[in-house]
Amino acid sequence: MKTVLVTGASGQLGKCIQKLAAKENAIDWLFMDSSEIDITSICDLSMCFGSKQIDYCINCAAYTNVEKAESDKERAFEINAEAVKNLAEICRKHKTVLIHISTDYVFDGTSTNHYKEDDKTNPINVYGASKLKGEQYIQSTIGYHFIFRTSWLYSEFGHNFYKTILKKAAEKANLNITTAQKGTPTNANHLAELLVQIIEDENKNYGLYHYSNAGETTWHGFAKEILKLSNKYDEVILNEDNSYKTIAERPEYSVLDKTKLKANFRVDIASWQVAVLELYNNN
Repeated sequence: MKTVLVTGASGQLGKCIQKLAAKENAIDWLFMDSSEIDITSICDLSMCFGSKQIDYCINCAAYTNVEKAESDKERAFEINAEAVKNLAEICRKHKTVLIHISTDYVFDGTSTNHYKEDDKTNPINVYGASKLKGEQYIQSTIGYHFIFRTSWLYSEFGHNFYKTILKKAAEKANLNITTAQKGTPTNANHLAELLVQIIEDENKNYGLYHYSNAGETTWHGFAKEILKLSNKYDEVILNEDNSYKTIAERPEYSVLDKTKLKANFRVDIASWQVAVLELYNNN
């Protein structure tokens, strides 16, 4: 039986994996959040990995507050880069396959084509820069790794755009949603399914990949779709806002190309519209 450690297990992706794990009896799962393992601590990692053989480590732990990262750069890099280096080193030592989650924000958004894995990176905010550094540490430290860049994650868990729009719709609040960014919403449950499948298949096509649902939209378009599903579209004033101010810069275009992913894995990628409909119908 394979043993799989999931760090950052209390986050939305971690909880999506936990939901799948409840139906998966062929894997010994170890779910740990920051209160149980501090990935910035070599001591914590050594104790965890020394207690039993871990075959896979899925790192869902991350500093994800894009706005706060601009004024908290040291902490963002500590968690998204230096701690990832620790994980890569401990995984190499114990011959553990590392599966790491990264972001579309490693790109600057100036392209008009879907971003491929080997396209030039140029993050324009601290969050993106810290995540890119984490990727680079992994690539230079351990050969048996999977890095998945994803975008606009949402689910029934945690704080995310999908849940925020449903909450605002229930309150019949007026919404000003930006049209200035184009990307792809990604159902975290679908990403979780891919990760579990890779472990079950013992897939060895290691490397860097892009994963999101199919298609593209703006945050405004995503909000509109959520409101239509909730039958609240006629009850809420949804305004287009192309000048929404944020502390951190965001890439204007960050749609990810999934050609490499499709060539190396058994994966059926649903459109972002189908993915959000599935989540709404199941919750």
